[in-house]
Amino acid sequence: MVGGVVGGSILQGKFRVGEDIEIRPGIGSPAARGMYEPLLTKITSLHAGGRSVEEAVCGGLVGVGTLLDPSLTKADGLSGNVVGKPDMLPPTRYDLTIETHLFERVVGAKEQTEVKQISAGETLLLDVGTAITTGSVINVRGGNIELKLARPVCAEENSRVAISRKIMGRWRLIGYGIIK
Repeated sequence: MVGGVVGGSILQGKFRVGEDIEIRPGIGSPAARGMYEPLLTKITSLHAGGRSVEEAVCGGLVGVGTLLDPSLTKADGLSGNVVGKPDMLPPTRYDLTIETHLFERVVGAKEQTEVKQISAGETLLLDVGTAITTGSVINVRGGNIELKLARPVCAEENSRVAISRKIMGRWRLIGYGIIK
């Protein structure tokens, strides 16, 4: 049996066959409900440009063969996770403070709808890098909002976040934010 394969683009650095990697936020912890545990594994193979390689660098798509149980990686089970060298990844965030920048009008709505200010208690859809999660607004102060996330994300400070609101039964883009 062969281990699970994760895929994506390398944003910085490089991977080599035989190196240890960490995957964050990882998988939900059965012991601590709502908490996630990072996955640690080893690279067993790399595939880039339709062929097997010993080293992969930035640019293009890369398939990373691992020692993980294939059931974890099937059907994009780890989609939205970040892979890197152990202890070098951004922190796993269960809540976010975001400096918001709202658009004048809702993107994708048939009618030209004006974007209303974000309010406490509202649920928003957030796209953080490759991760998609919902967040409940806990606090609104000026142009900053604090959110409790339904699913944690692995993101650095100053990362951009797309913010969507449910309007007429669909998620519509209303602005962007910067993680503080």
